[in-house]
Amino acid sequence: MHCPMIRNLLMLFIALMTFTGCKNNNIDIIGKLTNPNNGEYIFLDELQASRLITIDSAVVSGDGSFAFNLKVESPAFYLLKTDDSNFLTMLLEPGQKIEVTAHSDSLNFPVSISGSPGTELMAEYNRELQKTINKLSGLREIYLKSEGTPEQPAVMEQLDSIARSYIGEMNSYTKKYIDANLTSLVSLTALYQQVAPGEYILNPHSDLRYFIRVDSALFRLYPEYEPVKTLHEQVKNLVADVTAQNIIESEFRPGAGVPDIALPGPEGDTIKLSSTIGKVVLLDFWAAWCNPCRIENPNLVKAYDLYHDKGFVIYQVSLDRTREAWINGIKEDKLERWIHVSDLKYWNSSVVELFSLSQIPANFLLDEEGKIIASDLRGENLLRKLDEVLNK
Repeated sequence: MHCPMIRNLLMLFIALMTFTGCKNNNIDIIGKLTNPNNGEYIFLDELQASRLITIDSAVVSGDGSFAFNLKVESPAFYLLKTDDSNFLTMLLEPGQKIEVTAHSDSLNFPVSISGSPGTELMAEYNRELQKTINKLSGLREIYLKSEGTPEQPAVMEQLDSIARSYIGEMNSYTKKYIDANLTSLVSLTALYQQVAPGEYILNPHSDLRYFIRVDSALFRLYPEYEPVKTLHEQVKNLVADVTAQNIIESEFRPGAGVPDIALPGPEGDTIKLSSTIGKVVLLDFWAAWCNPCRIENPNLVKAYDLYHDKGFVIYQVSLDRTREAWINGIKEDKLERWIHVSDLKYWNSSVVELFSLSQIPANFLLDEEGKIIASDLRGENLLRKLDEVLNK
């Protein structure tokens, strides 16, 4: 009495096996370029092992049409391009039929695209990214107009703040984009977007959580895909770096001593940090070219004026490159009242490695014995800590 059921299940199983065995590995790309150049070629590149390989090419017809057909086993990145500076990044998957229309000189902003959800998502992201780039370009135009005017420093500071807000907005958008598409390979491309050469939207250190999330999601799905394997290795190295940084930071924990510094002052005489033993000292790292440092300097002046008579001093180390910039910064911010030293070697200064500096401003508040009380105190936090220490 169970035989019909078994037979039906067997037939269903065979049907499913047949369906699975006939997987469509073909991809068809049907495209059209507006305003094509006569006899123009269009190329299809595949991203293989972190390099692009041209796998096919076609002549664009007089009406702008072109077509490609290829077989693929799994999702992968491809570039549709007329040359190395004019391309559309595509995420193609087996069985897709893609239709794309674009201007011949701006493939990266297609007029329309369908049949490839991954490519559509990347095009959507690129449009948002271009808006940010355009806004930043507008700021640059304003800055260029201010060159040589007395207002230039103030304009530069204001524009820098606005630019940071634009990049911050794009950073937030990118994170939301990744969250919404975590299991898609498009999340991989979002990790490495730039608003300018070398100016990445996501920082692999401060935004490490997102690199780890994308790696965890994609490495399970595409463990043999070279771009994913590359990300996996990068994340392992980044995590190792963070572990090393945590070890370094533990060396500069409260209660620990700090290395001595012996650098030239403005007049060329060597001044040691250890010469301040017996005082409560703010060891501060700054530079005249560092806008956040300059913004913080008035808070240091206030702290010094309030607590100097109670045994508080400042030992300020500059990462400037020229004596002129360094001295001008001291005078402009009215910092002459405390100790200044510098070897004028920028980020090659001996103190960078000695104190594992990765950014400035940075500081350590030291007690009378030269041991760390706290670090990276700013504004009111510095004043509160000084009040706590010096008004016991």
